[in-house]
Order: sequence, then structure tokens, then C-alpha cells
Amino acid sequence: MGKTKDFRLYLAFIALFLIVLPLGNLLGFVSNNTISLWGRYFCFAIVAIGVDLIWGYTGILSMCQAFFFCLGGYSVAMHIVLKGASSAGKDGTLLPDFMVWNQVDSLPIFWVPFQSFGLAMILGLLIPAIFAFVFGYFIFRSRIKGVYMAIITQALALAMWLLFLRNETKLGGTNGLTDFKTLLGLSLSSPNVKLGLYLMSLAGLCGAYVLSKKLVSSKFGKVLQAIRDSESRTSYTAYRILDYKLAIFILAALLAAFAGMLYAPQTGIITPGRMDVRASVEMVMWVALGGRGKLKGAILGALIVNFLYSICTSLFPDYWLFILGFLFVITVLYFDKGFLGMIEMAVEKLGRKSRRIQPVAEKEVIHS
Repeated sequence: MGKTKDFRLYLAFIALFLIVLPLGNLLGFVSNNTISLWGRYFCFAIVAIGVDLIWGYTGILSMCQAFFFCLGGYSVAMHIVLKGASSAGKDGTLLPDFMVWNQVDSLPIFWVPFQSFGLAMILGLLIPAIFAFVFGYFIFRSRIKGVYMAIITQALALAMWLLFLRNETKLGGTNGLTDFKTLLGLSLSSPNVKLGLYLMSLAGLCGAYVLSKKLVSSKFGKVLQAIRDSESRTSYTAYRILDYKLAIFILAALLAAFAGMLYAPQTGIITPGRMDVRASVEMVMWVALGGRGKLKGAILGALIVNFLYSICTSLFPDYWLFILGFLFVITVLYFDKGFLGMIEMAVEKLGRKSRRIQPVAEKEVIHS
């Protein structure tokens, strides 16, 4: 029965987002803005899967996933900005407008590889992976865990946010990178390009879910759950706890960076505001509200919370944080399994009622 329910859920998801919305967009019933909006939601859902892998399945509360998300976003944004530049420096290379305004004479050396789309894509994943490896190695080697892990990763997010805010970093400062025009020669304002990016985000989400589902069902995933349930007992086995924690930390960083690479072209801007402490906290709350330890719950939480954010910020722009906080408190107190747990409970109750009604109906038929 569980597999049948999952199949129906997957079928409904695919029917809605792969058929209904794209077809509605092509026929003019669904706006291009709605398509871009849901494309960004899918990117957030990919991040939520990574958060669930490291927190829900491994028990490591990482509060710096937004930083890895922005590393991926900045890599694509740097390439797009360079391709749209029109002002040349002293050495003849094209410079982004914000560098011209800040009187930068030549393109910084770390910007040069991002002139190539292929290198930008590789670096968008490689840099977060290396950063996660170095940072995670020293953290896990020092056996930092629990609330201290949350604090130190939060401190990392804060430090990187302050670094990216500085104009001396030559990454746009507070304003970040914006004014995205084309990608691979295609106009990012074109409806067909927006639909294409939407479908790529949806495909990326489905791919991330399938791979993560196989991962948590494998021997590797069982070890991760053993670490979550009792790290001290697992350490007495032949498994190297450090290697497993480091591997899942890097994987979560890669998923966040991949999501950021899909997100930047669709939103048209990437700023340090996307990597601050609050952004990372919100990512954790998506998973908590959706249902920790269940990949479907992480996806559901990211989609629902961000959909509510779009509605509430247009109707009640000053009260969104209060609404989000209220939802979090209610979920922790009364629905510890999140939105997915609430839905499963409702479905189970309906199933019980239908099973009770069916025998009564059969008896009435027999007596009649």
C-alpha cells in the first residue's frame, strides 16, 4: 500500500508541474512570472533535500547551507555578468559595470576563469566542495557536534556574509550581481528560456530526490542514520564516522551549490542577503515544517513555505516572520512530523473511516 500511495503522489506531482503548469504557460493561462516563481521554489527544494540529508538523516545541524547556495549562484552570475559587460579595462578585457563605477582598471584574476561557461559550471560545484571538505574536516576531526556545530556553522555564514558585503571583495558588495541579460546567447527575459529553466529546475529536483532516495536506502544511508541515532555506539564499529560525516557534508554543499546555479538565472540577481544567517535558518525551518528525516517532507516544506511567503509578503509584508515563527512553534508543539506527518495522519483517518463504512454497507445489502 505504501508503494501505491507513493506512486500516486509522484504521478500527481509530475502531472501538475510537468504537464499542467507548462501547458498552461504555453496556452497563456499561466504567467511567465508564475513559471519563474515555481522554478525558484524547485531550487529551494533541492537545498532542502541536502539539509534533510545532513540534519534529518545524519543529525548534524548545519546552519551554513545558504552560503554554499550562494557560491553556486555567484559562479553562474559572474559568467553572465561578464558576457553582458560592455566597458573595457586598461588591459582590454571587458569589465562589469559595478567595477567601472568603483574605478577598477582591470579584471581581477579570480574572475578570469568565469569567462568560460564550462569552467564557471565546474567551479560552481568544485569551490563549494573544496570549501566544505576543508571546513568539515577540521570541524569533524575536532569532534564538534550538537549545538556547537550549529553555532560554528552559523558563525561561518555570518563571516562570509560580511566578507561578500565589502566592495574590496570585488563581487558587487551589498548590491551583489544583477542585470542578467543572456546565458549562452539566449535572452533570459524570453518566455521560452524561462520555461526551459523551470523544466531544468524540475528535472534537477527529481534527479536530486531519486539519487538521495537511493542513498538513504543504501548501506551508506543506514550508517548515516546510525550516526544520528547513536554516534557513540557507531564509533565502536569498523565504520569511520569522520569519513561519513564529511561525505554527507560535502554532498549537502554540492546540492545547495547546484540549486544556486539554477536559481541565479531565474531570479536575475544574487546578493549577500541570500547567504546571511537568517537565510540558513529559514532553510532548516523548511525541513522542520515539512517533516525532518523524510525527503518528501523536505520538498513539501520548501514548496509550501515559499509559496506562503509569496502570498503573505504581498498581503501582509510586515508580518511574514511572525507567521513563519507561529507555524514553526505550532509544528514543534503539536505536529512534530511536519506537514507530511499531518497529511499522512489525515489520509490514515480517512482510510479507517472508509474501512468502517464498507462493512456496514455490505451488511445493508445482504439484509435487503
